[in-house]
Amino acid sequence: WALMLLLSVAIYGSHAPLLTLCKVDGAIPFSSTSVVVLVELTKLVLSVLWLLPGPREPLPAALCRRHAAPFALSALLYAANNNLVVHMQLFMDPSTFQVLSNLKIVSTALLYSLLLRRRLGPRRWLALLLLLAAGVTYSCGGLRGHGDPPGTRLHVTPVGLLLLSVYCLISGLSAVYTEAILKSQALPLGLQNVFLYFFGVLLNLMGSVWTGMEGGFLEGFSPWVLLVVLSQAL
Repeated sequence: WALMLLLSVAIYGSHAPLLTLCKVDGAIPFSSTSVVVLVELTKLVLSVLWLLPGPREPLPAALCRRHAAPFALSALLYAANNNLVVHMQLFMDPSTFQVLSNLKIVSTALLYSLLLRRRLGPRRWLALLLLLAAGVTYSCGGLRGHGDPPGTRLHVTPVGLLLLSVYCLISGLSAVYTEAILKSQALPLGLQNVFLYFFGVLLNLMGSVWTGMEGGFLEGFSPWVLLVVLSQAL
């Protein structure tokens, strides 16, 4: 468990810095949907391979589309957030993103309490308030206008704060909604993951076609981008 925890922390903490290393002249050279498609496809393949030896839990007698359909909304929310993360790097530095993105814990807890009717104790509310206060203080200290010089390495623009707010809201919604689905179905977790990642691949492929891929699906890819795909697929 300790090794898994350290690996999870390393993957989470390296995401924004790796995306920054992918930039060319301050711009994102690749399609975010292409990256997310590859991440979701890798997860889908791994989930299918996990199920190949046979389900570790009994399957319901009547497995049908109604079991898979609810995961379409989860996949849509995750697709929106995963693409948003890439573009947010244009409006803040990686360290600021890593700090402020923790505010999604606040939105998740609030939505968890409101939508799932789960009560939070006084200590948890205090912890959330402290986290929120820390995020607000940090963002105010690094806030700069669109035309202002960076000054310091730590910075975030007003557009970045707006995108971050949307990111935290979607993150909370996706987490709460997905948990509700997982607990409402008597299906193996591996099979539920297959449903989720299948819709993830499908929706992001549709996004790629919709936005157009002038230079090709892998346009702008570099070893850093491939490392992003690998790390996020684990």
